[in-house]
Amino acid sequence: MNSLATIEPRSAKYALYQDVCERLQELLGDEKDFIANAANTSALLFQNLPDVNWVGFYIAEGDELVLGPFQGKPACARIPFGSGVCGTSAVQRKTLVVSDVNAFPGHIFCDTASRSEIVVPLLNWGKMLGVLDIDSASLNRFDDEDKEGVESIVAVFLASQITNDMPDLSEEAAVS
Repeated sequence: MNSLATIEPRSAKYALYQDVCERLQELLGDEKDFIANAANTSALLFQNLPDVNWVGFYIAEGDELVLGPFQGKPACARIPFGSGVCGTSAVQRKTLVVSDVNAFPGHIFCDTASRSEIVVPLLNWGKMLGVLDIDSASLNRFDDEDKEGVESIVAVFLASQITNDMPDLSEEAAVS
């Protein structure tokens, strides 16, 4: 799991994300189904993160992202890789924090109320599974503390996907 160590341990955001990560781990338990866990993750985040108006997953299929479980207003069903914040995050394979979506070239408006956004790619053993997208109706809603916190949440979510058929990447397996 990503560490929340660089967020000031006594900050309110640190405590919030630590609590959400712990609650998410308990909620997901031993469930391995991607859709079930994405649905519960988006619901937990929507209910517990302040000042958000949309939380959801886009799932990688071919060269596009397809709408998955979410909370909020209806959204765009398909986003090509490289388009908008979600598609750009998927191609760059990195978290994007956008203070003002109106200033982001090619931003896709699914909900015109959204003003800022954070998107974290879901990478599992190097494979692009999709992205977690969180929107806010406030400008500058997300910062570096949110980036670390949401990346930690994604780590908990991805840990729920680990199964016995995952590749063995240990040093012992590499030698043999």
